[in-house]
Amino acid sequence: MRSSDVAGHCRTFAVILLVLASIASRAGASDITAGSSDIKADPSDIKVTEAWIRWLPANLPGAGYMTLTNTGNATYALVGASSADYAEVSFHQTRNRGGMNEMTPVDRIVLKALSSVRFAEGGYHLMLLQPRRALHPGDSVMVMLRFGDGQTITVPFLMRTGSETDAPPATLSR
Repeated sequence: MRSSDVAGHCRTFAVILLVLASIASRAGASDITAGSSDIKADPSDIKVTEAWIRWLPANLPGAGYMTLTNTGNATYALVGASSADYAEVSFHQTRNRGGMNEMTPVDRIVLKALSSVRFAEGGYHLMLLQPRRALHPGDSVMVMLRFGDGQTITVPFLMRTGSETDAPPATLSR
């Protein structure tokens, strides 16, 4: 291989590296900017209402429902949930595709400024797996909601039978 060929390959390789570095630096900058709105957010902006869990017998998984309302001007991302009463808590969404309902896991739920997200039958819900104690209708289950900015809110969920039309008018702010 001639030295001019090697030099040409080196220049091409250098250009490719510069393009990749530029793309990577732009992606990192946008991630930092997007996350900064969470840092400035006021924790009292989030309101939780109608928090309840559908009780099922025989240690079957439960489904949790609530309404999250953001009364502030910053966007939040709900990124996790946990409870001492369940081994696993995750977010799911039920969608109808081709006449069939399918439940899919959801990594995060964005709560835009001045908006609400309703966790309801046939839509978003908490999936609560492997209860760690015997739970019955009327029990209260504490669920910790974790946001992308690291803040948390602990919400009491009422364990009950029935449908969402029977949901209690409970309200909690963080």
